[in-house]
Amino acid sequence: MTVADKSRSLEERVANDGFAIIPGVVSECEIADLRAVLDRSELRRSRAGMRHALRNAGVAALARDSRLIAMAQEVLGTAALPFRATLFDKSRTSNWLVVWHQDTALPLREKREVPGWGPWSIKDGVNYAHAPASVLEQVLALRPHLDDSMAENGPLRVLPGTHSLGVLSDEALHDLSTKTVAIDCTVPRGGILVLRPLVVHSSSKSQSNVPRRVLHMECATSLVLHDGLRLEVV
Repeated sequence: MTVADKSRSLEERVANDGFAIIPGVVSECEIADLRAVLDRSELRRSRAGMRHALRNAGVAALARDSRLIAMAQEVLGTAALPFRATLFDKSRTSNWLVVWHQDTALPLREKREVPGWGPWSIKDGVNYAHAPASVLEQVLALRPHLDDSMAENGPLRVLPGTHSLGVLSDEALHDLSTKTVAIDCTVPRGGILVLRPLVVHSSSKSQSNVPRRVLHMECATSLVLHDGLRLEVV
């Protein structure tokens, strides 16, 4: 964290840059408990981790923890409700890269054709649709890190300030990636990366034996969206 970062509030940093790193939020004891709960979980695992992890009681408890809710409220306002959690579990044996993109797909209670939404898909039995920018601006991700995220183990990389550009085409994403200086979001174990879904981000493959386990938790100002659709809590 730079001196400039220390002088700005979380709300200001996220508003200007689309992201912020908050170290030392989750204790070592809490991390150990979470790892144990996740290892015992009966939820389906994939090579990359675990989708719909909010259905795990331990993950749900952290998502609703007063410390995380307070962060979300500082950015979103007094209403901040967790609706989705995903575990990303990257290592040398379970490794992948992610190209520059924005997070635009949301889990929804039902499928209804609404202008500005789509395309639609189904993931693990849940309806998903790509959302318009006006809805995504009411969403915030909090990413507690269960391991140190370092330059060598495939950290998230962001193009700061790009969250203010709306939903971008693949061509525009590529163009931005060639013109904007990327920042590696290296986060110590127990720290939290606060992220706007529309900030352009990517991730490279890990070159380290150190795992990089991250919980990606999302909050919204309301589960009922102004288009009449409702977020599914997963």
